Amino acid sequence: MAVATRFTEVVGCQVPIQQAPMGSVSPPALAVAVADAGGLGSITVLGLTAAEVDEVLGGIAARTTGVIAANFLTGNIDRDTVAAAAARVRVVDFFWTDPDPALVELAHQGGALACWQVGSLDEAKAAADAGCDVVAVQGIEAGGHIRGHRPLLPLLESVLSQLDLPVLAAGGIGDGRAFAAVLGMGAAGARVGTRFAATSESGAHPAYKLAIAGAAAGSTEITGAFAVCPLCATSPRARVLRSSIRELRDLTGDTAGETTVGGQRITLPKGHGLPPGAAATGHIGAMAMYAGESAAAVAAVEPAAQIIRSWCDGLSEPG
Repeated sequence: MAVATRFTEVVGCQVPIQQAPMGSVSPPALAVAVADAGGLGSITVLGLTAAEVDEVLGGIAARTTGVIAANFLTGNIDRDTVAAAAARVRVVDFFWTDPDPALVELAHQGGALACWQVGSLDEAKAAADAGCDVVAVQGIEAGGHIRGHRPLLPLLESVLSQLDLPVLAAGGIGDGRAFAAVLGMGAAGARVGTRFAATSESGAHPAYKLAIAGAAAGSTEITGAFAVCPLCATSPRARVLRSSIRELRDLTGDTAGETTVGGQRITLPKGHGLPPGAAATGHIGAMAMYAGESAAAVAAVEPAAQIIRSWCDGLSEPG
């Protein structure tokens, strides 16, 4: 199973699909499953030291020969951790901060490619000028934190007309038809989050996975309700399942529940931005269930490899 595009040629994967980095929802098991299936598996390394990054990524490298990306978020990025990641992975991925030529160069010095997810044409141009090898264009249909203010397709069209490098489409891509559509427009691949959140290998709480799979059209909303998080310090705009906003509003008290972070149990205050992982307890439905408009296309929780195979097989089917 192989689908060749500029993205696959540059990155070295077999299919033009990047699993979006989603913090605790995208653990090593998911990144490995996507990489083994030919895509670009991604893991978030926010908050880890350089030594921890080296250990985590080294462990992933021992589990797969596929292609992996390490993601950094916000402007508070430690250069040593970027260098450690660049020495271990094919792609160093950045989001939620302005494109920085120094960080791109640091990735290149370590032997990695640099990818920047952007929310506007101006930011896409800045990423290209900074030396990025790949740009991911995020439309407002995406789940999680929203960078820009335009729907995917017109934004993608404008970026494709201006940039001469591999461009990934992100936001609202939840099935094979949407995947084929963005490739048909000229995108070099798709960056997919919500669909992979509802997989067997995802780190999401079972109730979270089922909520995505059971979502109907119009079930998501951009909100600032879950603003207790580092990303929301600069712009509290994230798309979540509308049901989680309702349950948060109806929640009495100041605590949503508990979860495990770094091996320690922590309390999640009401409105915390951490999504419910497998270890979460309490009012799961009132936690930040990030999901894009593509949730309406998700019918069931399935293995990542099955999704990738289905989407790629669909590209060769008539009609």
